[in-house]
Amino acid sequence: MLSSAKERRSNSPLGDLQEQLGYLRRRIARIDRKYAKGPPPSSPSAVSRNPDRYFVEEYLAGQEVETEFGRHFESEKLYERHRRHGSIGICDLEQLPAHLLEPISNGLVAGAPPQSWAFLDTETTGLAGGSGTYAFLVGVGRIAPDGFRVRQFFMRDYGEEASLLHALAEHLKQFRVLITYNGRTYDQPLLETRYRMSRRRPPFDDLQHLDLLFGARRLWKLRFDSCRLVELESRILGVEREGDLPGEMIPYVYFEYLRTREIFRLIPIFHHNAIDILTLACLTAIVPWAFHAPENAQFAHGAEMVGLGRWWRQAENHDNALALFRGAIERGLPDDLYFRTLWDIACLEKKTGRADEAKRALEDLANSPNPWRAPAFEELARHYERRERDFATALNMTMRAIALAPSDTLARRRARLEKKIAQPRSERLL
Repeated sequence: MLSSAKERRSNSPLGDLQEQLGYLRRRIARIDRKYAKGPPPSSPSAVSRNPDRYFVEEYLAGQEVETEFGRHFESEKLYERHRRHGSIGICDLEQLPAHLLEPISNGLVAGAPPQSWAFLDTETTGLAGGSGTYAFLVGVGRIAPDGFRVRQFFMRDYGEEASLLHALAEHLKQFRVLITYNGRTYDQPLLETRYRMSRRRPPFDDLQHLDLLFGARRLWKLRFDSCRLVELESRILGVEREGDLPGEMIPYVYFEYLRTREIFRLIPIFHHNAIDILTLACLTAIVPWAFHAPENAQFAHGAEMVGLGRWWRQAENHDNALALFRGAIERGLPDDLYFRTLWDIACLEKKTGRADEAKRALEDLANSPNPWRAPAFEELARHYERRERDFATALNMTMRAIALAPSDTLARRRARLEKKIAQPRSERLL
């Protein structure tokens, strides 16, 4: 565990102007004291044991941590309870209910209080993964009584990986749930590979894993072109990053650090990692609510309701799906999504036995040009033939469907209806 003194100074020195000036004064004073008695010893053993060029503590609040597998560096950032990250207050995170994640996880995460959630993100030496890719920085966020804390595990060189992995495994023992963003296909498999290559057991077997990316895509893929974390941070939380380091540049910057040993190059990476984790936590306060209680969710756009409605339809909860589809229609949708949603409503109403409701939706589709017009005519023909026994109207619907999209099935229906219409009905016996 990091010391309480370290926790008191866990905020980055790069704050307002006065904090920056104070930080520079302290740094200059440390450098003056360092060289007051001449240059440091230059023996090879001294250099390899504790290289002066690291200077990590002079740029980042943290400390070197020693484990039975060696040493690595750890830093911790506190986001106080009174602060906000866009539309979400830090203090709101600890008020999230313990059963919030149950629906979005298909029942796998039940009764886990938010204090038992670990929000994890990695920064790696490559974006493609594979056995040659290292996670040189691993951040783990947690909801704490004083706010939201992000512990960052950093290996200053490849030789520190074993120590980092050991400390990370020990840290994760206090949690029940692992929350990531695309971590199921990237972060967790990559870390599992690193643990196995180090001949250690991965620490994830005891954690229920929720990858928030899938829920976010359900909500927003119909509304936004991209569901990348930074895009949702801007569009949903209302946070605009300034001076952020693009993710594709992170491996290059780390390799430059390994070459030059200039630790200041990595400060933007630490910041990028911490903000990603904070954003992940704040989105966790938004996305699962829509799955948990859709009637109370704050939807900003009808497309979000359609995306969530499709999830409920897949879960065989037709009432919730229909309510969301109809709400999306009332809120307004672009034409392509509007007509597709009308078709989904008609299919669900028919499946639940509400034929008249399905008929109304099909008539709306049939009354204007759209990609679902021909299937709507065909369904109306089936309805009039089978339920209302109105063969003339059924034939009319069939002919209109044939005009739009002819097929052998429609041709057979037409022939059958013409035969039924031509055949006189027998008079009832008195």
